[in-house]
Parts: sequence; C-alpha cells; structure tokens
Amino acid sequence: MAERGTLRLPAPAKLNLFLQIVGRRADGYHLLQTVFQLIDLADEVELKWRADGRIERLCGAEGVGVEQDLAVRAARALQAASGCSFGVDIQVHKRIPMGGGLGGGSSDAASVLLGLNALWGLGLGLDVLAAIGLRLGADVPVFVHGRSAWAEGVGECLQPLSLGDSAYLVLDSGVSVPTSELFQAPELTRDAPPATIAGFVCGAERGNAFESPLVARSPRVGAALAALRQVGAGSAWQVGLSGTGGCCFARFARRSEAEAAQAILARCWAAAAPAPDSWIAEACDVSPVHRALGL
Repeated sequence: MAERGTLRLPAPAKLNLFLQIVGRRADGYHLLQTVFQLIDLADEVELKWRADGRIERLCGAEGVGVEQDLAVRAARALQAASGCSFGVDIQVHKRIPMGGGLGGGSSDAASVLLGLNALWGLGLGLDVLAAIGLRLGADVPVFVHGRSAWAEGVGECLQPLSLGDSAYLVLDSGVSVPTSELFQAPELTRDAPPATIAGFVCGAERGNAFESPLVARSPRVGAALAALRQVGAGSAWQVGLSGTGGCCFARFARRSEAEAAQAILARCWAAAAPAPDSWIAEACDVSPVHRALGL
C-alpha cells in the first residue's frame, strides 16, 4: 500500500577524488575508474503522492525543460518499469551548481527513484532501482546505492569505500564545457594503466583525466585550481577537479582548516567580478537519503 502524502528528501552532491579512462567498450562508451565521495551539499527533492497517475513538475532546475529533467525522467522510468498507477508532483530546489561536475541532476534522479519506491509502496530493491537509474545516466547508480565508492565500468560497477572524515572547500569556477566535447578532446588520455583501490588509499593514484583538457579550454578553471593549491598549501590533503565540470575542491582533515582556507580564498578573489561561489562540505560515506528513508 502506498504511503499517501509528501516526502522531502536531500539529493547529495559527489566529488570525484580520482578519475581516469582505461579503455572503451565496443559501443563507444568509455571505461572509467573513479572514486565517488558523497558530500553534504545537497538539493532538496519534494514528492507529493497523486492518485491519478500524472507526473507533474512544479519546480525544477532553471533552464532545463521538463522532457530533459532527470527527476521527471526518473519518475516516468520507474512508473513504466513497475506498472504503478500512481503519480507524483515533483519539486526540486537546487543548491548544487549545474554543470559543475558534482552530479546534481543524477542525484535528483536517484532521490526520486528512492523516494517514489517508498511513496508508491513498490518495495523494489536497490539493484533494480540502480538498473533503472543507469539508463538515465552513469552517475545515478552510486546515488541510488548511497555509499561513497570505488567505481569501474562506465561508473556502475561499485565497491563501497569508507573514506573517513574530511572537510572539503568546494569552489565553483563558473565554467561549464559540454561533456561530449571533453570526451572528444584529442589530448585526453584514454588508455591509462588500471589503478587499484590500494593505490588510491595510499595516495599513489590521484588526478582527473579531464583536468588538462578543461584547463586548456578555460583558464578560469586553471586559476581556480591554482588558488585552491595556494590557500591549501601545507594543510590540504588533495586539490582536484570533480567530474567533467568546473567545480574544484581542496580536501582537509578538519572543517576548521577548510574554513580558514575559505577565508583566505575570499580575500584572494575580492577583486573578481563576480567572485566565484564556494562552500564548505563534509564527507558522507552514507547518503543522507538512505538515512532519511531508513535504508
């Protein structure tokens, strides 16, 4: 029986602490190795049960049409896969920057799948929901499974990782280059030697294959990375680019260190017009969506 009412769920962002391309499938999809770190920067997804089977978007990402909205597409895909006759009103309140490589749209879709599974009383397992999500985007499964993870394949082969407590200073450079353009970049390394989880944990595996192509196309991304390396010198464990977007991060052991770096960063960027947005985010090895739903 469906739980008639309204659900309000977070849709957390992710950072790619490591990302490389190790090959290509016969269908043209690139084979990746990456580390997904969930963080507490999050959109809010509101789902209101409907009896009439209609799926309506009341609020969503600015500039994204209804047919392209992953939250709407996720609801439709789940309804079709389950044969459910119920519907939903969807509102997504965006806090995660779009095009930043933080997975906001994919996370919204995952929260819709998880939330409607509960709201419609479907009782589907996470593997089934993740398989539905994979058809929407390669990042959706990690948000459905709700654990920070080592990922391979196109991003769907997941092994949960406990990455420990960290605080992240996340900087939005404001740059958004189409992912397809970056995948086609001639200088992109597509045949990196396979890495291992042990290599990542000990610090031997770092970096993002898309950093050089993106910096070459946008000096602003290079400036953002340089600024983070400067303010994090001596205290940051790692500075890097997330995904294929324009958001960069510096990883610290303690929130106080991230806050101190953010204060320095604000002074460094004081003359910028406009200064880039930045956030302090903390690591979430378990998704707040799973906590909210008791998964």
